[in-house]
Amino acid sequence: MTQEEARAGSLDGLRVMVIDDSKTIRRTAETLLRREGADVVTATDGFEALAKIVDQRPQIIFVDIMMPRLDGYQTCALIKNNQLFKQTPVIMLSSKDGLFDKARGRIVGSEQYVTKPFTREELLDAIHKHVNA
Repeated sequence: MTQEEARAGSLDGLRVMVIDDSKTIRRTAETLLRREGADVVTATDGFEALAKIVDQRPQIIFVDIMMPRLDGYQTCALIKNNQLFKQTPVIMLSSKDGLFDKARGRIVGSEQYVTKPFTREELLDAIHKHVNA
């Protein structure tokens, strides 16, 4: 069995949240992750995400940095300041890959930083690295 085959369906039942104001990014991530067997919940911004997190209890969260109303840094900080979700891995998504952006992501508690456009492998690697699926 190839590594590719071993990974197919490797996310069965894993609850993933994707927060991004871009419909294209949300749909791309959702399609890639669903194909692997994950249950995907999406949100268009931090406010919508915070309401859904409590109900859905995602096991890992991907959040865009540049969003209206509540940006990714603020959203991540709010998630990490909640006792129930403090241990939930948060992966920042951004088209900017500067050192400052990555450092700021770490400061608010994110586990990793993935630059857009991302590949299927980058999403899966982030999940396998932070979630014992």
